[in-house]
Amino acid sequence: MILTVTPNPSLDRTYEVLALERGEVIRAETERMDPGGKGVNVSRAVAAAGRHTVAVLPLGGAPGVFVSDLLDAQGIEVAPVPIAGATRSNIALAEADGVLTKINAPGPELTAREQELLLETVREHSRDADWIACCGSLPRGLAPSWYADVVTRAHAGGARIALDTSGRPLLEALRARPDVVKPNAEELAQAVGRSLATVGDALKAAEEVRGMGAGAVLASLGADGQILVEDTGAWYGSAPVDAVRSNVGAGDATLAGFLIAGGSGPDALACAVAHGAAAVRLPGSVMPAPADLDPAAVTVTAEIPLERALKEPVS
Repeated sequence: MILTVTPNPSLDRTYEVLALERGEVIRAETERMDPGGKGVNVSRAVAAAGRHTVAVLPLGGAPGVFVSDLLDAQGIEVAPVPIAGATRSNIALAEADGVLTKINAPGPELTAREQELLLETVREHSRDADWIACCGSLPRGLAPSWYADVVTRAHAGGARIALDTSGRPLLEALRARPDVVKPNAEELAQAVGRSLATVGDALKAAEEVRGMGAGAVLASLGADGQILVEDTGAWYGSAPVDAVRSNVGAGDATLAGFLIAGGSGPDALACAVAHGAAAVRLPGSVMPAPADLDPAAVTVTAEIPLERALKEPVS
């Protein structure tokens, strides 16, 4: 079972539009509503693969009820933490050329009692978990060290933990030594405090993040593929994508694929790449099912193209 923890979930509305024109009335081609939040998306991808998952998340108000109902309809077991505030609603505008504009609401502020209940709910459901995936931003009220506390408690209970967050919460959590962290290129650059221009730069940054406490680093580089760095070695994975429909949740699908395949080694990286490549071909934040995957298109190698320039360098 893969347990996911999403401290700041959302109800996500995605509109596909031909192009954004500021100040004009824009008519959407399609509209989708999905349960949102990075951990929620991991659970959705795990469930789509036919695996058991439990999603722990604080829920409040009408949007919270809607999120719970949507997850239930997808066969995902929800472990809700009732809160007084309303779950946030986010908007994504996907243009025909693949450009995505997101508007993320700040979300509710959790009280001290709600924070403790969230930790207790994670503890209750962690006993049967093969992995605990803690993902996304922290809502107002939670200290930057909150993820570090979860990592410490998870390890005390014998669970493995994967972390997908950024900024100070990531740096605080690294001191608690999470088993896996999954930054994107921007988050990787932020963690080491410098720009990334090549795949080699990203590899060096990932190695430094391991030195800061991560057991392994699975770094998503967007169109430039993925890097996995762990005790047993480092690998580079990629897969061709003809057209990007939406990259919402692609990193979450990547992490789900990695954990589904065991959470270590080149085979897990290959599964992560296949899930990420499939996700960007789907609308909104739809998570890929096995039929959407193309494992034969994935290449994984220990010969990392260090000099390859990133298509989207991070400054």
